[in-house]
Amino acid sequence: MTTRCADSGRLVSRAMAPCPPDPETPADLWFFANNQTQKFKELDHDPNVNLAFNNPATAEWASISGKAKVINDRNKIKQLYTPDLKAWFGDLHDGVHDGSADDPRISLIYVEGETVHQTLKGASVPVQIWRITKAMWSGEPPKIAVSQELDNEELQHARNVHNLDNAIVD
Repeated sequence: MTTRCADSGRLVSRAMAPCPPDPETPADLWFFANNQTQKFKELDHDPNVNLAFNNPATAEWASISGKAKVINDRNKIKQLYTPDLKAWFGDLHDGVHDGSADDPRISLIYVEGETVHQTLKGASVPVQIWRITKAMWSGEPPKIAVSQELDNEELQHARNVHNLDNAIVD
């Protein structure tokens, strides 16, 4: 996650793992975080963030820009919490700060995507190699992946469809 440092205005990036995304709204992501860290000061100063994901095995990548919101709803935290998170928060042995879903240091950061830029694998490895070889001879850039951009309007449409589907099912 990339944020803007409140003191210097510089961009600051950190490695964070998102919770598994909802397949209907994959550009909206949840992260667990320790609310005693600098990133919360940065998010208070400027909620605009960028998330970058890369799969080196396939050369696929995605960049999601959006707004981050700090969520302290214990029910939502308990819904998304998994026991392996305890390792990242530790146990201070005071009966309160134990790394469980009830630990007050644990907050969620919800990022609502506003734009997505992604490159998806467009062909198998042999086809990619053939296209690269062909490009070396033809002088034309190879087409080995599919680039895609989604704007806020398209992402909001997907959220609305998802909410409508949920309303019909409920």
